[in-house]
Amino acid sequence: MTDDVRWLDPAEARAWLGYRRMFLLLNRQVARDLARESGLSEADYDVLSNLSEAPGASMRLTELAAHMKWSKSRLSHHLTRMQQRGLVTRREHPSDGRGAVIVLTDEGLRTIQEAAPGHVASVRRHFIDLLTPEQLEAIGDISWTVVEQLNRA
Repeated sequence: MTDDVRWLDPAEARAWLGYRRMFLLLNRQVARDLARESGLSEADYDVLSNLSEAPGASMRLTELAAHMKWSKSRLSHHLTRMQQRGLVTRREHPSDGRGAVIVLTDEGLRTIQEAAPGHVASVRRHFIDLLTPEQLEAIGDISWTVVEQLNRA
């Protein structure tokens, strides 16, 4: 069974392990900055930013869950906590009473508008500004190649 495994060569192992370490450290640092500066979790920020960019600052729960790659149940539980904080509200879908629409509240909009500058500054400080334009182009190409393949899988 292990005879047909294509083990990673040193360059491949370096790339994979570097990516894994970068992913863990970068996500942790940006999440810490976000929590410290705005009191939001990564999940809170993801929900708020997705809603703020959606037409009418609202999305169907199923659409938001699919976009975030979360289960409907997980998202629903998280939205309940966000709703208790006044960041989002749920409404019945106007043409389909079975589906919920998640709507960004005024408080949610204010919260994401206040959090976004600090979040972007953190992303710049810990990632974007460390790379050359060529490196940014390469990592963008690499990232989207993998994303497109995984989306097809």
